Amino acid sequence: MRDLVRRAEVRALVRRIEAATPPDRDRAVDALRALAILGVVGGHWLVTALVADSGTVHGESPLRYMPGLTPVSWVFQTLAVFFLVGGQVGAKGYASARARGESYGHWLRTRTARLFRPVAVVTVVWVVAAAVMLASGVDDGTVRALGKLVWSPLWFLLVFAALTAATPLVARLHPLWPLAVVLYVDLFRLGLDGPASLGWVNVAAGWLVPYCLGAAWARGGLSDRRTGWMLLLGGAGVTAGLVLFAGYPASMVGVPGGALSNLDPPSLAAVTFGLAQCGAALLLLRPLRRILARPAVWAAVALMNLSAMTVFLWHQTAMIAVTSTVLFLSGPVPGLHTVPDGPGWVLARLAWLPVFALALLLCRSAFGAYEQRGGGRSTVVRSGSPALTTESFHA
Repeated sequence: MRDLVRRAEVRALVRRIEAATPPDRDRAVDALRALAILGVVGGHWLVTALVADSGTVHGESPLRYMPGLTPVSWVFQTLAVFFLVGGQVGAKGYASARARGESYGHWLRTRTARLFRPVAVVTVVWVVAAAVMLASGVDDGTVRALGKLVWSPLWFLLVFAALTAATPLVARLHPLWPLAVVLYVDLFRLGLDGPASLGWVNVAAGWLVPYCLGAAWARGGLSDRRTGWMLLLGGAGVTAGLVLFAGYPASMVGVPGGALSNLDPPSLAAVTFGLAQCGAALLLLRPLRRILARPAVWAAVALMNLSAMTVFLWHQTAMIAVTSTVLFLSGPVPGLHTVPDGPGWVLARLAWLPVFALALLLCRSAFGAYEQRGGGRSTVVRSGSPALTTESFHA
């Protein structure tokens, strides 16, 4: 009987989400955003290890010990797709706001409220957690290692917020301009031994490339599938050339001990690889739209988007919570606290992923409400009745 009740509740939720979705909403955009977020989460869970050694905990990466796993970074480093979707939604949203007579300030506050409210919550929680750990005798190195895992992925939120604020200025900027900036920066800093600090120009320029592509998409461009194939094949070909002949690392994420990171700051190889990812995303639009016509599939994507920021902000905390709890209860175990130096670690880590996902669901239950509260005009109203906040998916 309980199972029947649960199925009825799920079917009712699916119907509610379907009824709350405007007919002209491009569901594929939400699916791409969900895939991008899940790619980041899966990548961090797979290539991040917390090694327990002599009473301390420090971060490690299996990519350092097993270079054969490098293709994992090609699959799970999906930030370019996130910026592509962000540029599309941001440009389209700003154009709609102007048409309604809204001011730039009101539009920007609406766009960023749901972005930073959950950030404030995770900040408070981790400041308290760090203070408790230090007061209870946990060594500084361990606290720094855990804090780095939580805070290092958040850099991109600042970049995304800055690009969002600059949308009126960059919405019609051709992606080749920021791409040229990345090219010249890498030429000076890597080819001509220029200052390494010059690379931080690429933090803005590099992610501006997919953001501008998204803005072009919002204007009705990129609709030809040939564009998608050109981006995919051209970006992949250039990236392969840069890796094989120009000395760029094959990994699309940073590897501890590596001489150069493709992501910190973004390199030319990371940007061209992102163009290939954007091409693949554009080619997926048609099949995604067909699949998402099914109410149950769309409901799963919609719910993921409603919690996208919570999932991103808390996924490392979920992994840390599981890792720390198991270490406290039973000591070091494979896949959680051991050096990631062989296939055994990989198999053990894969077995722990469902536990991480369960912990993340608990974090979502505890903190998801803070994401829902911000966002301004976010409630869909149909037939006079407020429904789900599907208009606020674009965190």
